[in-house]
Amino acid sequence: MQILRTPDARFEGLEGWPYAPRYATLADADGTQLRLHYVDEGPRDAPVVVLMHGEPSWAYLYRRIIADLVARGYRAIAPDLIGFGRSDKPAARADYTYERHVDWVSQWLQQLELSDVTLFCQDWGGLIGLRLVAAFPEMFAGVIVGNTGLPTGTGMTEGFKSWLTFSQSVPQFPVGFIVNGGVGRDLSPAEVAAYDAPFPDESYKEGARQFPLLVPVTPEHASIAENQAAWKVLETFDKPFLTAFSDGDAVTRGGEAVFQARVPGAAGQPHVILHGGHFLQEDSPAEIAALIDGMIARRVKRFA
Repeated sequence: MQILRTPDARFEGLEGWPYAPRYATLADADGTQLRLHYVDEGPRDAPVVVLMHGEPSWAYLYRRIIADLVARGYRAIAPDLIGFGRSDKPAARADYTYERHVDWVSQWLQQLELSDVTLFCQDWGGLIGLRLVAAFPEMFAGVIVGNTGLPTGTGMTEGFKSWLTFSQSVPQFPVGFIVNGGVGRDLSPAEVAAYDAPFPDESYKEGARQFPLLVPVTPEHASIAENQAAWKVLETFDKPFLTAFSDGDAVTRGGEAVFQARVPGAAGQPHVILHGGHFLQEDSPAEIAALIDGMIARRVKRFA
């Protein structure tokens, strides 16, 4: 597997991004060593929040939420998926598979040896993060999902269909432009540049190009059996499970209903619809941090 690594200079002086990089070394099944980047801020012994991004963003998406959570006394951890952010980027599209991503992030999570984790996940952060919840349910104390799903080949929204067509046909993949288009407000030029920073040229974007093709929306897709098995675990997950989708995302609109219906832990939770586009972290960061804080506070109160 050929690996590309974005030069560190691309991440210097990014607006609103003071966080020191941390790295974990992962081993692919073919023997390749990959470096995964993550942010880890706040007291080591504080309640842990893991924040998982999706396509084609990186941990920068959580910059305001990280700051808010740390100010509230929490430990905030945000990884960059392989192929994104400061993490290594396999150069061939064929090297990106759903199961490889689950394995890579599973290795990282196990290396950190966390417990009582509160997870917030969006987009592919949910497709991968919910697989982690199913694999290690004892590690997670609560889950908040926003604009995501765990598909099993039963179809797609018109919004996702449009995104799939665009992602595979656009001559150059304009990452910052895409993120800006999925936000309710207008990002500043510096913010758009920060989303472009991980990708010096098109050769670094093979993961971003491939991700839309990996979503298992038809019976012919890979990973359907694995996602069905994960759903069986989620259908027994009785710890707090909150949906926080946005009001302006055509890709995942209505997706909260399946979680509310199928996950026992969703019963009685204060589910919300937040303001924002697909990347609701940019539109409602304070609200997301407050939801995380509320979930942890209710848990602490229950066991006090």
